[in-house]
Amino acid sequence: MAFARRSWMRVASVGVLALGLVGVAACGSTGGARTFQTQEEGGASLRLPGFGRAAPRGDAGRSQLGVNGYLWRATLDTLSFMPLASADPYGGVVITDWYVNPEKPDERFKATVYILDTRLRADGLNVSVFKQVSDGAGGWTDAPTAAQTETDIENAILTRARQLHLANVSG
Repeated sequence: MAFARRSWMRVASVGVLALGLVGVAACGSTGGARTFQTQEEGGASLRLPGFGRAAPRGDAGRSQLGVNGYLWRATLDTLSFMPLASADPYGGVVITDWYVNPEKPDERFKATVYILDTRLRADGLNVSVFKQVSDGAGGWTDAPTAAQTETDIENAILTRARQLHLANVSG
């Protein structure tokens, strides 16, 4: 009787395992690797050789971004005067390194931009600016930034993104 019980348990275990594998396999797709898609036509691609799969429009060598391409390009253009520390086109995060204005060497600034949406919208962007001032002994201490600074950078990025979008639509 013990032999029959072990045999039945083994068959039941194999059956449960097979059903589990079939269930997991049903969750997959047959369309190959998936990438993030944008809702803006033309604002989704950036040439990144070796990353992702080719865009479905037949553009060889182009990959899909996880964020709006116009906002991404406009962010990089707007903050191009600051050294770039990190840029994640799939997560939509751009982090600059500290920038010291040659006219005011006792202050330095750092910016972080979060692109939150795949659409070209004003609320799809969040900018944080950090400021430090020199303490005179070679160190830096945190200081508050003007409230308008972040808004001005957001507006500059949005203006540039609109320009890029219009240039793409009309040209």
